[in-house]
Amino acid sequence: MNLKDFVSSWEGVRSENRLHRYVVSGLLITNVLTGIAVLRTDRAVILIPPALNGEVEMTRREASTNLKESWGLYLAELMGNITPSNAEFIERTLGPLIAPGIYREVTDALSEQIQDLKADRISVSFRPHQVFYEKETDKIFVSGDHVSQGPNSHPDIRGRTYEFQILFKDYRPLLDHIEVYAGEPHTLEHQKFESKHVTNPSAP
Repeated sequence: MNLKDFVSSWEGVRSENRLHRYVVSGLLITNVLTGIAVLRTDRAVILIPPALNGEVEMTRREASTNLKESWGLYLAELMGNITPSNAEFIERTLGPLIAPGIYREVTDALSEQIQDLKADRISVSFRPHQVFYEKETDKIFVSGDHVSQGPNSHPDIRGRTYEFQILFKDYRPLLDHIEVYAGEPHTLEHQKFESKHVTNPSAP
């Protein structure tokens, strides 16, 4: 074999090997970067719960409007339909859904309410009329009729609103804010209307 041809072919092989090493190194780096990007990206989970007509989307820390409204309705119906016989069950069910920041406050208030209901043998029920989500405040409003009745009394029916803020942590809903009051939802529009009439009492 010609020495010149041998040297040329050997150099060619070495050059090709160097090129392959560079290509493999580049592919390894891109794979690592892709893996890091995938791990840092929240995956969207699409669910079609039986209580909803359409699909809802949820990431690790966020959820679509339909899902938030569905959870708000579930919580309002759970908290608004307490009897002496199911009170302890409702208390156990709500516990894991409450965010740590308000856990003690909510559980103490719930326990006090349950003790009062048991002592007076009063049953309460809630019939929701509307549920909606306010994006500006990240609040869910559930309003309807609150009915309370003792063993020997007529039903007392009053309008009531449940106001919630529900966070999502690792796809798990957490109740981060709750307020219960009589009357219509205290939306931003409602607050502006009330503020206007307080500032200007003569306004029609």
